[in-house]
Amino acid sequence: MARRSTSSSTGSPTGPRNRTPQPVRVRRRTFGDFVKAFFAFIALLVLVVGVPGALAVTAGWPLPSGAPKLEWLQQEITVQTFLNVLTVIVWLAWAQFTACVLVEAKAALSGVGLAGRVPGAGPSQLLARQLVAALLLVGATAAGLTPGLAQLGHSPEGNQKGTVAAAQQTPGLFAQQQEQAAGTAAALAEQAAHAAAHADTGAASARDGGTKYYRIQPPEGRHHDSLWEIAQRHLGDGRRYKEIYELNKDRVQPDGSRLSEASLIRPGWIMEMPADARGGELVEMPDAQVSPDVQQQIHDYARTGDQDQGHAQQGGSGDSNASHASLPEQRPGTDAGAGQGETHERGQQHASPAQNGSGSRAAEGFGLPEALIGAPLLAAGLLGAVGRRRRQALWQSALGAVGGRRGMEPPTPSGDAQDAQDALLVGADPEGVRLLDRSLRGLAAGLAAESRALPVVYAAWLSNGDLHLQLAQPTGKPPAPWQLGQDQTFWMLARADAERYEDVDTAAPYPGLVSLGTMDDSRLLLNLEAVPGIVSLSGREADRAAVFASVAAELATNGWSDRMTITLVGFGADLTPLAPNRLRHLDGIDALIETMEAETRQRRGALGAAGHDSVLTGRTGPAQHTRWAPHLVLLAAQPSAEDALRLAELAADAGRLGIGYLVGTETGELPGAAWEMEITTEGRLLAPLLGLELDAQMLPAVQQRAVVELFVDADPEHDPDGPVNTPPFLVDISEQGRPAVYARLVGPYEIIGLDTPDGERSALLHEALALLLLHREGVHPRVLASALWPRGVTEDVRDALVERLRGWLGSDPDGTARLGTDATGRLTLAKSVVSDLDVLRSLYHEATQGKGVDSRAVRGRLLTDALVLVRGPLLADRPEDRYGWLTHEIIDARLPLLVADIGLALSAFHLEKDRAEKAIEALDAALRTAPSDERLWNELLRATHATGEPARVRSLAADLLARSGARGLPPRTEALLDELLPSWRDGVAAAG
Repeated sequence: MARRSTSSSTGSPTGPRNRTPQPVRVRRRTFGDFVKAFFAFIALLVLVVGVPGALAVTAGWPLPSGAPKLEWLQQEITVQTFLNVLTVIVWLAWAQFTACVLVEAKAALSGVGLAGRVPGAGPSQLLARQLVAALLLVGATAAGLTPGLAQLGHSPEGNQKGTVAAAQQTPGLFAQQQEQAAGTAAALAEQAAHAAAHADTGAASARDGGTKYYRIQPPEGRHHDSLWEIAQRHLGDGRRYKEIYELNKDRVQPDGSRLSEASLIRPGWIMEMPADARGGELVEMPDAQVSPDVQQQIHDYARTGDQDQGHAQQGGSGDSNASHASLPEQRPGTDAGAGQGETHERGQQHASPAQNGSGSRAAEGFGLPEALIGAPLLAAGLLGAVGRRRRQALWQSALGAVGGRRGMEPPTPSGDAQDAQDALLVGADPEGVRLLDRSLRGLAAGLAAESRALPVVYAAWLSNGDLHLQLAQPTGKPPAPWQLGQDQTFWMLARADAERYEDVDTAAPYPGLVSLGTMDDSRLLLNLEAVPGIVSLSGREADRAAVFASVAAELATNGWSDRMTITLVGFGADLTPLAPNRLRHLDGIDALIETMEAETRQRRGALGAAGHDSVLTGRTGPAQHTRWAPHLVLLAAQPSAEDALRLAELAADAGRLGIGYLVGTETGELPGAAWEMEITTEGRLLAPLLGLELDAQMLPAVQQRAVVELFVDADPEHDPDGPVNTPPFLVDISEQGRPAVYARLVGPYEIIGLDTPDGERSALLHEALALLLLHREGVHPRVLASALWPRGVTEDVRDALVERLRGWLGSDPDGTARLGTDATGRLTLAKSVVSDLDVLRSLYHEATQGKGVDSRAVRGRLLTDALVLVRGPLLADRPEDRYGWLTHEIIDARLPLLVADIGLALSAFHLEKDRAEKAIEALDAALRTAPSDERLWNELLRATHATGEPARVRSLAADLLARSGARGLPPRTEALLDELLPSWRDGVAAAG
């Protein structure tokens, strides 16, 4: 089965024989075309003229000659009556077909593209279109009006179903899938070319100088023009689209806009073509038989060449586009976008190194993996997931869920894992994830409020903060604040409108969206769940594996999904720690097919029983409680021919069932592949038939192992030998260990030992010092820049701050700078710079594992001193618009647990000597910082019971019950109260 290769180097391959549409190929008329035209003429003559003639001769006029009377209804029904009825039906069918022929002929001759639909015509109009096209194939009007006579007999429904979202025009995708209208575009261009061949070549020729032009054709059906396709047809290589782009960049188009990005072209625009362009669609002198408006537009455009380029450089293209930022095809360029939002999408930093504070050093990697820095949504998901895993481990250790883990310090990553964590910190865009999630859920809620179903979304584009959804087919006007995009298949939400969305309690509508890469300044997310068939990925095995790993990792950890199942086959056994509840690994394709056959049957039955036509109708509206979670299958190894056919059968209805398939192939030939992609050795993701050429998002093997290590190390059961209780940095707590610089972080932020910096830079210096104090292992300069300037900063500004910070901290008496750099290039603080959090950890460690173990008096003094240091939450008075990097930290979980451990240890110290009141005082002090720690409340109950006053226990129980609200008391607390005060349930109401 011959298939089109996705390699950009292919010449003129044969088209696929499956659901993937064929690319348009312009060819010269042959003897066969004349034969087809002759038979088409005969067929039209017979159907349009012969049928009524035969009816008039054989059947005559079937209707009554006068008005029917009542007796006419009472007459006997004879054979002649049936013949008359049949004759009327034939006459009506002939009239309908003749109308279709007239409509199609008018559309072809006028050059308006596909004709409007004749009501109820269906196959009749399709037949008329094919015959008119074949007849005009040898004329001057319709070289390619339709896909061809080979499609005669196809149902109109089959031609109208959209297989992919359409529009290379912005945000720019799936241009080549629009098979039917591609022929129309060829017809219109052929008409213009024919007119140009017979035009007067006098003054026009002198004025145009023989320059060739191409007019972008309007979208028809499922087809949109793209520069790639134009270059493929007329230059022989789709990759030469850049030449067309450079010839026409920033020149004013007939509608007043400009071409600013290769992926953003609009119908009616005019493209100057390279000198070696060839093909009947090109126009040199569009003067004859072309509308005066088109003539004037092309001539005006020809005069805008060099002078307009100069104008564009002076005025810039951003100005003209900025006022139309809501339109996808006219969204702001990089400069305009930076001025509006400074692009929170920090995944673009690898393309604009100045934004992340790394400058030219970003291109060298500077010790951090760029694959993670350039994937903002993936990085945010991974960072959030590992943070949740670490918090879970802390709570499990604190509550004794894992023996011997009490007070465990989270491990500090090292080596590749440390580099991976730093890259995640630099690249993550949690704000972008939050806005994407809120926008999609807000859309679902808005549609549900209007009792409308969710539209099928094939892809989403994030461009300068705006979100563009590409629909499978027009679905009407979107709910506010969403707007229609460049056509009915695009819904668009501006960033400013997205920021006004609030959290809503609705299911995630499109959990199958996953990042594939970037084109220009836009990031593509493909909805694997909605693809009408299999998505195939060809290329070198290592490159395919990197793409598969990226897709799996993002699906497993993204923030815009509720529930899903991701099945990995042929790879990814080591990826399951990322999300054990989402990821599952199967060893072979036989197990996969068996599993998916059963699930496909189950989903079909469940949809039928629920009365839904697809899983989308189960996610909004009255059936919102039915959360139809997607199942996405990632098969890295190429299946055998037999297995591929079985997968194709399963995937035929997968989009409706919420099941997606991404399958790897070595040859690019995969039966049933709806969309074909190729990953190159340069990291480019190509899909010529879809009009895509992306910088692929990948997770290479080294970074994959490093990311997995972060998750494995955070697992409390990873190391069964025992806890790691030693803090990463211990200070000398004796009088001789007095630090040179002392910062108080637990509570209001204060610094002792340094003069307060003057000017506006003081806040930045304080924030930078706090970040370094919380990371004694060292902070990468790019992480520092990303934390202080989330929207980006230049390298010189970052380095200037580091030098200013170094000067502010000064040097130790031996001349050593208190801000240094380790062997990996990370910034580190000298031991003479200490925070109260360092002292707090050191006091607790010394009391429980040091000198306090052998001396009760020392233990009591150390624990008391530690609790005195606690003045409130971390950095209690920090400005709201700063310290956003704390959201990535788990210090907010570690500090309350540490304070609770200190309070529990001091309470136990006092209860050993029956000092219940002292124990209660220590527990109350700890509860001010850790008010939700169940351990403290239970210990407070024991200490209160030790006072011998049942009334105080009842009062405390009532207070606890009031705090717990509708959830009630935790089971352990209830059991403790039953033991200490069996009658507490009866006395709670009275005490309250």
